[in-house]
Amino acid sequence: MEGSKRRKRKNDRIDANKLARLGRIDPQSLHPMRHRSKEVRQDLVVLRARDALVAARTELINATRGLVKSMGARLPKCSSPSFAQKVEEAVPVEIREALLPLVRMAAALSADIKEYDKKIETLGREKYGHTALLRQVKGVGPITALAYVLTLENPERFVKSRDVGPYLGLVPKQEDSGESQPQLGISKTGDTMVRKLLVGSAQYILGPFGPDTDLRRYGLRLCERGGKNAKKRAAVAVARKLAVLLHCLWVSGEVYEPLRQGLSPTLSPAVAA
Repeated sequence: MEGSKRRKRKNDRIDANKLARLGRIDPQSLHPMRHRSKEVRQDLVVLRARDALVAARTELINATRGLVKSMGARLPKCSSPSFAQKVEEAVPVEIREALLPLVRMAAALSADIKEYDKKIETLGREKYGHTALLRQVKGVGPITALAYVLTLENPERFVKSRDVGPYLGLVPKQEDSGESQPQLGISKTGDTMVRKLLVGSAQYILGPFGPDTDLRRYGLRLCERGGKNAKKRAAVAVARKLAVLLHCLWVSGEVYEPLRQGLSPTLSPAVAA
């Protein structure tokens, strides 16, 4: 229910009274809660545990780089999985004893993350085979597909595919007043992990290795408008379109067509939804 956190007095008795009054006067202001099944929650734990390890590894890597930089040196650029192997010898001698435990801990986390990746791949292949429909889109891997499927759980709960965007917090907030219509950021409601994964997939689609698709053309067209945050806005817009497209593929079971034949080279009907 909206507005519950703005109240100055909140307890069970007041909540029950307010819910009863609202249910009698304005039932549309109340929204039902949909709890995921125990099985889905157990599988989501695997994804969230991996996400926690990735965050811990990132923090360790950033701390190591920052401490080395404070001594007037820099560590070589590399990916997170290869961090320990590439930088162990590059750590300055005078602080090597202090920082090597951080480097080795990052290596241990990378090994654990790799094991989680194998479990997620197995879950998607053996238990949630419909994730293959979502992985037809280049840039959507096993982690993103499984997180999307487990978070939504039942695609039939959404009457329209475009309802998935607001559910995942990928639509702009609105605070219009009179003639004032300020441009605000996205609402960021719903699951943070899935939203972050979708934005990551969108960044791949818009990146140098992204294939030529309707989604890519749509995002590049937004980037051409310029502005300080054009690329960031384009990535979020593509992530929202991607969320809609994945729901369409999940419900229909169709084969994904990156570029629809005989249509405008800008946007396919599934993405336009």
